[in-house]
Amino acid sequence: MDKLIPTTVVGSYPQPDWLVNRDILTGRSVPRVHAGEIWRPDPAVLERAQDDATILAIRDMERAGIDIVSDGECRRESYSNRFALALEGITDDPPATIISRNGKPTQVPRVVGPIRRTRPVEVRDVEFLRANTDRAIKITLPGPFTLSQQVVDEHYGDEEAVALAYAEAVAEEARALFAAGADVVQLDEPWLQARPEAAARYGVKAINRALAGQPGTTAVHLCFGYAHTVKDKPSGYSFLPQLADSAAAQISIEAAQPRLDLGVLKELSGKTILLGVLDLGSAEVETAETVAARIRRGLEFADAARIVAAPDCGMKYLPRERAFGKLRAMAEGAAIVRRELTGAT
Repeated sequence: MDKLIPTTVVGSYPQPDWLVNRDILTGRSVPRVHAGEIWRPDPAVLERAQDDATILAIRDMERAGIDIVSDGECRRESYSNRFALALEGITDDPPATIISRNGKPTQVPRVVGPIRRTRPVEVRDVEFLRANTDRAIKITLPGPFTLSQQVVDEHYGDEEAVALAYAEAVAEEARALFAAGADVVQLDEPWLQARPEAAARYGVKAINRALAGQPGTTAVHLCFGYAHTVKDKPSGYSFLPQLADSAAAQISIEAAQPRLDLGVLKELSGKTILLGVLDLGSAEVETAETVAARIRRGLEFADAARIVAAPDCGMKYLPRERAFGKLRAMAEGAAIVRRELTGAT
């Protein structure tokens, strides 16, 4: 995209109350295994209902003025379980239990054989998105390192081997998503921050295996967790400069809620930065000027050609009205800074 400081989303957008039971969604941890109890519609009409919700999400992003839109991840129970559970060698019948990144027991799938992608998982999502907007589009996949931390291995006996096997599956899916029309494919890798020691050993290696030779723009999203579940966030990442060595063209970071020290951007000088300028932990809808001020902070450490304005994280857990208001403020704030820099909107 040629526009200076374009706007995008991290991925998810609030699902309508007629699609999901929000009390169940918000009252439990982020699902790693099947969570069919979240859906309100009968299974016979669920896909059609998810399609309708996806169109609502697309239209909200367009009306808000977002330049690079997603499908809102409306078909997903979480950012990761839909893809993970579609792979051969993975089962949640029965699940295993691990301690999650927030220190609580959580049910996860098990690796019971070689991890393989045997069918498309999100290709129809991209095709549907492409057919329903003329804007640039992005789609997200859980990253291989994060997938490897959300599972109990009963097959490989080596945690790096698990991550690299996931990387092969992610790579195959990403190529198919680009072929289906995606402009940007983003890997969500929040567990790089949660497990920095393991990430230092093989995180970038797994990401690079997933992204090697991909024919379009690639991104990695790194966050501290949904604001809904993580209230107090550190002002610095335990793992971020290392992504300078990744094959990703773009790095997506939280900056607004944690009030991140943006000096770290100097260490990512070869990357486009998806700069988090919306605090999703705040019920207040930012003003356009607040967003503009956050973008200007980023410009102290990266030139405008390398900045894309984005929310801190996915917006799944926000009320829809709040999410829309924040996106509109982001588009207006980016336009303010764009005018300051070029005179153009």
